[in-house]
Amino acid sequence: MTSASGPIAAWQPGTPGGDQLPTGPAGRLSTPSGDGHGPESGPPTVTIGSYPDYPAAQRVVDYLADNRFPVEHSAIVGTNLTLVETVLGRMTTGRAGLLGAGTGAWFGLFIGLLFGIFTVGNWLAVILVGLVIGAIWGAVFGAVAHAMTGGQRDFTSASSLRAGQYAVTVDAQLADQARQLLARLGTPSSAANAG
Repeated sequence: MTSASGPIAAWQPGTPGGDQLPTGPAGRLSTPSGDGHGPESGPPTVTIGSYPDYPAAQRVVDYLADNRFPVEHSAIVGTNLTLVETVLGRMTTGRAGLLGAGTGAWFGLFIGLLFGIFTVGNWLAVILVGLVIGAIWGAVFGAVAHAMTGGQRDFTSASSLRAGQYAVTVDAQLADQARQLLARLGTPSSAANAG
């Protein structure tokens, strides 16, 4: 077994001097803070209410803010997340070319405007030429890119995340104050009396 030599060999986690990381391209690195299991979680929190939709949770936080509660110590947490991909329509090579032409036209218009600023003569012609060339290249690239997929994805869609439930959480030391304010509001919540 060979032993490593050089500046990297000095770095051994768990050994004396192992807290010093080797020098990288951007200079000396420092060890990350925390326990290595993600970002610091901050103070402990308590769920004061659970709601079926975001507007209901938002109304609760707004009510707390209106009553001088320090809402910077609260959060709305979406749980039971679901990815929903809504299919918008069928994608054909022609439609891909048309969408590419639209994108290319915008880019061509931008480039035409940049060149048009510095043109002494007919700047409108420069802008129109940029728009037309951009649309043509966009259509070609859009059609070719779709044709290269080989029919693997012949539809367009839009993805969104939806939560099944929204919990309002506050820092543990402020939970009693928040619960007292919510009791005056009289909003039903499945976790308002949780302890």
